[in-house]
Amino acid sequence: MMKSGPIGIFDSGYGGLTVFKEIVQRLPQYNYIYLGDNARVPYGTRSFETVYKYTWECVRHLFALDCNLVVLACNTASAKALRTIQQNDLPHHAPSRRVLGVIRPTAEVIGMYTKTGKVGILATQGTVSSESYVIEIKKFFPDLQVYQEACPLWVPLIENNEFRTPGAEYFIRKDLESLFAKNPDIDTVVLACTHYPLLTDIINKYLPAGVSLISQGKLVADSLADYLGRHSDLRACCSLGDSRRFFTTGAVPDFDEKASLFLGSEVQSAQLLL
Repeated sequence: MMKSGPIGIFDSGYGGLTVFKEIVQRLPQYNYIYLGDNARVPYGTRSFETVYKYTWECVRHLFALDCNLVVLACNTASAKALRTIQQNDLPHHAPSRRVLGVIRPTAEVIGMYTKTGKVGILATQGTVSSESYVIEIKKFFPDLQVYQEACPLWVPLIENNEFRTPGAEYFIRKDLESLFAKNPDIDTVVLACTHYPLLTDIINKYLPAGVSLISQGKLVADSLADYLGRHSDLRACCSLGDSRRFFTTGAVPDFDEKASLFLGSEVQSAQLLL
């Protein structure tokens, strides 16, 4: 029996805090550690090899902090690193520990939201290039048509707190127009980057009437609750309490300021040196 420890939540930066917030709300009884690799952000434009290397390094740090379960609250890491970690690394280095992602929980249920059978994916270039959403959705809903749109400017606009400007709104509108030009019958759009929920109000201004906008946080939180419900051995290794610890590989003052924007509450973090 492993020593119990907190649930680890990892992201390349701040976006995973939108998932962290939903998980803590859904499962408040556990202790949590959040780690943002802000020193090496962005992940979205990096190669598969680099994203895997960075992600596995951060996962190992969370293991060293006694996390037995780690959620990759990052679409790029889930797309480019999760499978290798699950299939190659965990069996050899940490067979009793588990690492989960954010793509599968979305893919498992997205077909329940669409009536036209046409789904749009808004994501970083890295996630779009990986085809992970197309592949995973087809496993569960083979008849769905999936259309992707890369939005390379959205993350930097959010992280620089410039997303409420007219210039930002222009780029958001243009990317949405590009998505719906691929098929105007898209009736469900997935925010396939954990940063994007901060843009919900702006996105909704330019979505066609009747289109559903899906954020991942609640889906991932519900999926994690179900997973723990089905794996009592792992659930027993997740420590109970109200501890919420935050780590960043970047500058602490900068992380605390921007993380508060994502969480809506004050954050006090510590630096983790890689």
